Amino acid sequence: MQIASSAFADNQPIPRQHTCEGADTSPPLAFGAVPAGAKSLVLIVDDPDAPDPAAPRMTWVHWLLYNLPPTATGLPEGVARGGLPAGTLEGLNDWRRTGYGGPCPPIGRHRYFFKLYALDRVLPDLNRPTKPLLEKAIHGHVLAEAALVGTYQKGR
Repeated sequence: MQIASSAFADNQPIPRQHTCEGADTSPPLAFGAVPAGAKSLVLIVDDPDAPDPAAPRMTWVHWLLYNLPPTATGLPEGVARGGLPAGTLEGLNDWRRTGYGGPCPPIGRHRYFFKLYALDRVLPDLNRPTKPLLEKAIHGHVLAEAALVGTYQKGR
């Protein structure tokens, strides 16, 4: 399985427009090689370097989507609730809201993991789950996974 973006290559900087210093819009994403038996997809975007990459203390969650159809070939740039594929549900990020929240590191260059999971089932409505609840729900149901890593450091 694959996840990629036309906005940045793996392990390369995320463009400013997709961060808190820009328009804070989600980058375009492309999905590929989803397993034939997949019933749904999950997207988790997080930053394991918070608050300081030299001394990380937590993983900050930027975006949670689940029940994306396995036929989805990606997400357009700046996708919002109304533009998500039919059936897609959202979880809560660490700002305690749904939707994409772009990179906004307080110090240093952080890594942002865009993780795509193919599941053998469609999840029930989890009522805006947090990342731990979503991870518990997908446990034992992951057929394949892929990751894209972007980096970002605020301008000086």
